[in-house]
Amino acid sequence: MDMKDIPVQRPKPKRRFYEDLSFQVFFGIIIGVAVGHFWPDIGKSMQPLGDAFIRIIQMVVGPVIFCSVCSGIANAGDMKKVGRVAIKALIYFEVITSLALVIGLVTINVMQPGVGMNIDVATLDQAAASSYITQAHQFVSTSAFLLNLIPKTIVSGFANGDILQILFFSVLFAFGLAAAGERAKPMLNVIDSFSSGLFWIIGLAMKISPIAAFGAIAFTVSKFGVGSLVSLGKLVLEFYLTCGLFFVLVLLPVTYFSGFSLFKLMRYIRAELLLVIGTSSSESVFPQMLKKLEQLGCEKSVVGLVLPAGYSFNHDGTCLYFAAVAVFLAQATNTALGWEQQIGLLMVLLITSKGGAGVAGSAIAVLAATLAATNAIPVASIALILGVHRLLSSAFVFVNITGNAVATVVVAGWENGLDRIRLKAELNAGYIEPEVIIRKTAAAGR
Repeated sequence: MDMKDIPVQRPKPKRRFYEDLSFQVFFGIIIGVAVGHFWPDIGKSMQPLGDAFIRIIQMVVGPVIFCSVCSGIANAGDMKKVGRVAIKALIYFEVITSLALVIGLVTINVMQPGVGMNIDVATLDQAAASSYITQAHQFVSTSAFLLNLIPKTIVSGFANGDILQILFFSVLFAFGLAAAGERAKPMLNVIDSFSSGLFWIIGLAMKISPIAAFGAIAFTVSKFGVGSLVSLGKLVLEFYLTCGLFFVLVLLPVTYFSGFSLFKLMRYIRAELLLVIGTSSSESVFPQMLKKLEQLGCEKSVVGLVLPAGYSFNHDGTCLYFAAVAVFLAQATNTALGWEQQIGLLMVLLITSKGGAGVAGSAIAVLAATLAATNAIPVASIALILGVHRLLSSAFVFVNITGNAVATVVVAGWENGLDRIRLKAELNAGYIEPEVIIRKTAAAGR
């Protein structure tokens, strides 16, 4: 049965609270914090649990993007519509990320958490930052970034886990299938069947996601502890407040004027939001996000194009991070940074924030590239924030995931690719696994 055949009006199946995945993930995080704090030696040994889960998801993310893009675009038929969706999505991404950068800059200047720290860059651990500084060189050249969109071989993007390269090849291949017409039907059937197998793997992996969240957070707390919060607590507090402001000033109005509730949408994807808090990895929830956005009523072709593109270009939370941390480092090292220089920094960030697209864990490297490009803030000063980067990344990945979910629904609405009746019913009822709905529907029909 196709998910679109599922009745819109449906009672929510009664389940015990501990059977809900979001509760299980939350419970795993709480236990992980306790273990990491009280038994740090045990906590440090839990890292493989989180890493193993992320690797399983990374293993299938590339093929899932390929299947979703190919199936969505090839079945859409109207290539002009695909072009419109891409253009509207990119315009939306640029506007929202620009607002994020402005909010990040204004908030950090108002709260000034780094003022008075008087850090001498020479006293910082230069070796700790050297690997990020080296990695930053690949993001400095815009032309190199654009050239890197094209994979050297069909499989290189999949092998390297480069989302942009996978997306580039998938879109071209999807256009080729669409041009082939009826002759492409057998290949589309194979792709759909292959996709079903991938989502079976993902479903299996999600069952162990609470254990993954436990392992990842236990390791983080045991390694960095609460001491890092004391020394750089002002920055962490400022950044969390900045993320909250972004929700209130940007995402809340966007969803309100688009006709749906931000809070209900967040409730709908709460399991994924909790999981990224634990793992600090947006890739860990990508396949589930595809599935849920389609179930919300977004057209498959729109989801298949906007969500992967959002993972590459719509880094709302990461832009907040770049703006806040860059100015914080200037404040902490007593580096004079006037408004003219900060506007220049914002312009550079608009480019470099896209330069790390598709590269897992690239936020610090892109930050280093930005500091190198502006040549105003000492690049080595990034060593100052390495201890709290994981705490900051949990927040900005949370914002990224929410922002991309909102973007997909909004763009789908613009393109009349959104079933608003279904959206309202799904958000009111909350997410229910399709298998559960089918079982309930079948039982009611007997």
